[in-house]
Amino acid sequence: MKEETVFRLAKPVRKGLLHLVFSRFLLIFLLLVLQVGLVVVFYGWLKEYIPYFTVTMSLFTVAMVIYLFNSSMDAAGKLTWMFLIAIFPLPGAVLLLFTRTNTLQRSIQRRTARLIEETRDALPQSEAVLSALETDGSGTDDLNRYLNRSGCFPVYDDAETTYFPGGEEMLEALLPELAKAEKYIFLEFFIIQEGYMWGRVLEILTRKAAEGVDVRVMYDGMCEMKQLPFNYARLLRGMGIRAKAFSPIRPVVSSHYNYRDHRKILVIDGRVAFTGGVNMADEYVNRGSRFGHWKDAALMVKGGAVSSFTLLFLQMWNIDEKDAQLLPYIADIPPAAERPSGYVMPYGDSPLDTDKVGETVYMDILYRATDYVHIMTPYLILDGEMETALRYAAQRGVDVKLILPGIPDKKLAYALAKSHYRSLLEAGVKLFEYTPGFIHAKVFTSDDTKAVVGTINLDYRSLYHHFECAAYLYRTDSVSEIERDFQQTLSHCREVTGESIRQERLYYKITGTLMKFIAPLM
Repeated sequence: MKEETVFRLAKPVRKGLLHLVFSRFLLIFLLLVLQVGLVVVFYGWLKEYIPYFTVTMSLFTVAMVIYLFNSSMDAAGKLTWMFLIAIFPLPGAVLLLFTRTNTLQRSIQRRTARLIEETRDALPQSEAVLSALETDGSGTDDLNRYLNRSGCFPVYDDAETTYFPGGEEMLEALLPELAKAEKYIFLEFFIIQEGYMWGRVLEILTRKAAEGVDVRVMYDGMCEMKQLPFNYARLLRGMGIRAKAFSPIRPVVSSHYNYRDHRKILVIDGRVAFTGGVNMADEYVNRGSRFGHWKDAALMVKGGAVSSFTLLFLQMWNIDEKDAQLLPYIADIPPAAERPSGYVMPYGDSPLDTDKVGETVYMDILYRATDYVHIMTPYLILDGEMETALRYAAQRGVDVKLILPGIPDKKLAYALAKSHYRSLLEAGVKLFEYTPGFIHAKVFTSDDTKAVVGTINLDYRSLYHHFECAAYLYRTDSVSEIERDFQQTLSHCREVTGESIRQERLYYKITGTLMKFIAPLM
């Protein structure tokens, strides 16, 4: 078989001991350890004086517990921090204060809030669309009002959607759309890794940049630790592409690194957008996957709703820009090719506000469902509210089914997921594991009328600590396609039963039980 030529800007990231020794990752790790070590040494110097501060420290610990009880943190998070403070009173309290009051985090929070406020009315809501939704009893109009508390998220009736049941299908649709670009290409992904998939995309991006198209690429800074060299953005800029890493990792201890850009957005000329679970790496198109068959999902949107994805991208891009230009890119969005059916509402979620948007949309679907809610998710690390919503839906007769990975990519997360199995089964929730490999799709579908396709997992990372995005679909043709894909995927799954839980490996049982104490920190 002829070897395929892969378009690369950098040498492949090598793996192995020598690469680790001379890597930027090791340097940053050592500098972080040094900072933590200095704190430990300082603590050791003061240890002989600790008896004099016992009462003070006890009072301080009590104060921290009172603070936690009265904070807006979710219940699981409060219990985790109380557990840590009970075992390590002073270090635990200091770590809590550090994560809650970090200066860099507040600076990013202010800039993000300012951008959202400045663009709150950038995309006007059609009153005719909202009026039509108010009369049908679906609750979509209520959900729209909730979403617009934290941003500008109109609901559209002029958007055309196409669902892709895997990364391979998305890539084949994406490439010709990129080739048509005339004005701009905005690309924001959690992971970019050089190889076949990114090579095919990058080849078009460089050609379009040479033609004068405004090409922008943004990836999460964690990529520089494993997937890409730290100077990759500079290499892209050398090809005429405007590029940056979101929150690159520096050798300075900061809680801001907890907040990652997990979004997947690609917008072309304001006429077409892509989102979903698929990143720009080969395993997402089943080339060299380490975990069996990689099952993912993506969505292509055309028409008015594209402007929402454009706005979401530009808000993230301009967090660290002095001269933010947003409005010229969200004007004159072309309509969809055909008059589509149904409604589309793109939305984003930020970890820097008090609204748990991603989780609330999921729970809204669960609480309003009358027939079924079918879910595909790679991770199941639930807080009390989400677990209650899943259980309640099943207990009132809704057919709640979840498809989860059969082959894990992270064993600790896999063990934590299994720790929820028994409670969910007892309530009537049906659980299935995808035997060919790993489920990475983030999909909800309900009652043949509603669906969500996006980047939001059912875990603390996605629901509390990541920037996320998704599209809410109501009565679009894609809803039936998503349900069809769910049923097709279900045929390749094994059902979780009480007996299979009893026969589960002891490692997963013990690990899941122990890890629940710190699940909100994962």
